[in-house]
Amino acid sequence: MSQHPCDLCRRITKTGTTEHHLIPRTCHKNKWFKKRFTRKEMAVTVSLCKDCHSAIHDLIPSEKELGRNYYTVELLKAHPQMAKFLDWVRKQK
Repeated sequence: MSQHPCDLCRRITKTGTTEHHLIPRTCHKNKWFKKRFTRKEMAVTVSLCKDCHSAIHDLIPSEKELGRNYYTVELLKAHPQMAKFLDWVRKQK
């Protein structure tokens, strides 16, 4: 955990941040992902507060869907339910 701002909501929380793989590790050996992404691209992580990290996995429970459709911070922010969550969480302490 670190005291850096969350890459999604930009908050600094008392609990710090955790690392989130934009392409879940369970997808790294899948042929579809190997054809489309380099090892370096699949290893990219972002720092997220626990609230945002939990919201991602609650709103997008399929790791394949997460890796195929939401492999950048911008794509995560564009997810309709995630955008609504981010509007709400940014107002929290």
